[in-house]
Amino acid sequence: MRRLKICPAVAAVLMSGVAVARADDVEALYKGKTVAALVGVSAGGEYDFQLRLVARHIGRFIPGHPNVIAQNMVGATGMVMANYLYKVAPRDGTYIGLIQNGLPTSQAVGMEGVQFDASRFNWIGSIAPTAETITTWKTTGVKTIADAKKAEVIAGAVGSSGITLSFPVMLNDLVGTKFRIVPGYTGSGALDLAMERGEVSARANAWSSLKAGKPEWIANKDINILVHSGPSAPGLEGVPSVEDLVTNAADRDVVDIVTAGDRLGHPFAMSPEVPPARVEAMRKAFADMVRDPDFLKDAAAANLDVNPVDADTLRAAVLSALDASPESKARAKKYFQ
Repeated sequence: MRRLKICPAVAAVLMSGVAVARADDVEALYKGKTVAALVGVSAGGEYDFQLRLVARHIGRFIPGHPNVIAQNMVGATGMVMANYLYKVAPRDGTYIGLIQNGLPTSQAVGMEGVQFDASRFNWIGSIAPTAETITTWKTTGVKTIADAKKAEVIAGAVGSSGITLSFPVMLNDLVGTKFRIVPGYTGSGALDLAMERGEVSARANAWSSLKAGKPEWIANKDINILVHSGPSAPGLEGVPSVEDLVTNAADRDVVDIVTAGDRLGHPFAMSPEVPPARVEAMRKAFADMVRDPDFLKDAAAANLDVNPVDADTLRAAVLSALDASPESKARAKKYFQ
């Protein structure tokens, strides 16, 4: 049987035609349509802010320029929304979600309620990685991590899982602090208000969230920053990292699982099985958006750092948590209950 040979130049033309056709299909899909942008927490706080910032700008960069509408789908610290995006949302590219960055770790450690496989989400991008912090209110007298080993401090947490709970619980276990956790707050805004009212005296929070959401706390020295996760960042000079405090190799593996979300930042994703051309169009739109002067102007006005994390890096961070040793994941699980 004779095989038809196609010269490279003709092949290039044919492939170019396929690419144009795919681009036309994507544009036709989105033109005149609405894209739902979901977040799994209540209004207020950095997740909600970043979702609305992206929703305000990304439509200009998606082929067909659809309307993008931000929606809050509250429940189980973002798990309800993640489950919806994974199992229920249409697979046509008209839904994106801002995933709570602790949820891949929740899957890794076997938390109840997880109905998604984070490795199968189509990851889109993140505005920047994060550094988690533990802060105390100025009236506590607890100004350093050494102080927190001597005096009990009441720390609030959003929901009953996630990093606002797991971070202080992990510090109690591995570092010897004495945080008493009060879970159940409905969102970051409610927890911030509890700090200001004196209901709680400490909380875990992303450094980027503090700068964007509560710059007056920093400027007025209302809070003490006791510790952070990951590399230091501007404004955290002199604050010890968890990695500085936890030197045992096996314990460090546990820390890496618990803080895996820091490498994700506030990550956007689409459902599995969305056609690849639509996923690629959304990834390109996100990448173009985070370089756009108008977007950068709005981010700067909100004290939001922009240091984009691409889809491949997000997926690698997710797989790192999912592929950790069973022993490390079993140890990490107790910090999420």
